[in-house]
Amino acid sequence: MKRAVLDFSGCQYLNELHERIQVALEFPDYYGKNLDVFWDCINRDCDIDFVTIKGCADIAAELKSTVEKILTLFKKTNSIGQIQTARLTMKW
Repeated sequence: MKRAVLDFSGCQYLNELHERIQVALEFPDYYGKNLDVFWDCINRDCDIDFVTIKGCADIAAELKSTVEKILTLFKKTNSIGQIQTARLTMKW
């Protein structure tokens, strides 16, 4: 089982948030650092089975809505059998 930790602690900028996603989830170099490509990569290019997300409460206020959208997209992967919600833990 392949695991990843996605740590948003201290994120201040959108680009920084996407860089952490790309590294933690081992997205390819062509990751476009936006939510549309995030969705494509999480469904097509990600072979992670278990994701722990932490540091959501410690990000810049401007990023909270983006992180909420990312969490929603992770939950949607559950409905198509990718990363099951039971395998997604969030540490706020």
